[in-house]
Amino acid sequence: MAIQWFPGHMNKAKKELQERLGGIDVVIEMLDARLPASSANPMIAQLAKRKPSIKVLNKQDLADPAVTRQWLDWYRKPGTIAIGLDASEKSPAQKLIEACMDVAPNRGTIDKPLRVVICGIPNVGKSTLINSITGRRIAKTGNEPGITKGQQRIMLCDEIELFDTPGMLWPKIVVPQGGYNLAASGAVGRNAMDEEEVALELLAYLMRYYGKELDARYHIGDIAGLQDWQVMELIGKKRGAMLPGGRINIQKTAELILTDFRSGAIGRLTLERPDEWKAWEKAAKEAAVLRAAEKEAARLEREARVAKAAKRR
Repeated sequence: MAIQWFPGHMNKAKKELQERLGGIDVVIEMLDARLPASSANPMIAQLAKRKPSIKVLNKQDLADPAVTRQWLDWYRKPGTIAIGLDASEKSPAQKLIEACMDVAPNRGTIDKPLRVVICGIPNVGKSTLINSITGRRIAKTGNEPGITKGQQRIMLCDEIELFDTPGMLWPKIVVPQGGYNLAASGAVGRNAMDEEEVALELLAYLMRYYGKELDARYHIGDIAGLQDWQVMELIGKKRGAMLPGGRINIQKTAELILTDFRSGAIGRLTLERPDEWKAWEKAAKEAAVLRAAEKEAARLEREARVAKAAKRR
């Protein structure tokens, strides 16, 4: 199934962001370092237009460091700065201040502070970052998406005024793999996904790149030649997720795997590489063109049948 989740409060957040951006100097978009492209909101790029931007790859302590370096290079271009952050960052405010000054030099003063908005998908860590910056708990945090409901204003320093916004996805997720990655990260509401399906997609990717990490976590041995569902059953058996009659509790196993991924218990993992994402995007666009062509062909066929029937009458 395709992953899609855009509840009403996100549409409200989109309208509020659109109104706010008129007076904004710099747009900070927080991305999940484990899925940098999947977590990049195309609506933000469209709404922000040509404003200077900062891409923050958050949770980099949970991501594969070698792949994070690839993504930082990918996002650095004229008018855009890319930086990494994680839970161990001692001075995130200073790092953001420096990035803001670099991307918009000579713009912020005490009399006229630089106005910056921070955006991102649900559960990407914005609220935790805001609390770390201010040194107090002014933003609600949690493991479920949709915690922050309204915009908040914070003085990052005398020269920079920061506006926090609720986590926001977009109406249609075009790249199927991106939808699964968002769901695996916890950015999608549970009612919008099948956890077993998401866990199997996650396992299939981890089996390709992180077999050693899977074995270190679950002690499942060599998995070469196995299917994702077979590995899921092995994990369920090793972790005691069993039902009467010796059957594997697949739902419990899927929840366990997703929880371990989100917490970093399996290791430092990244679910996409720049070249992969380009290929996924290309395939998604080709599939969309094919679907459109098939839909048009079906429409023309219906019209031809109607016209033929009219002639017979």
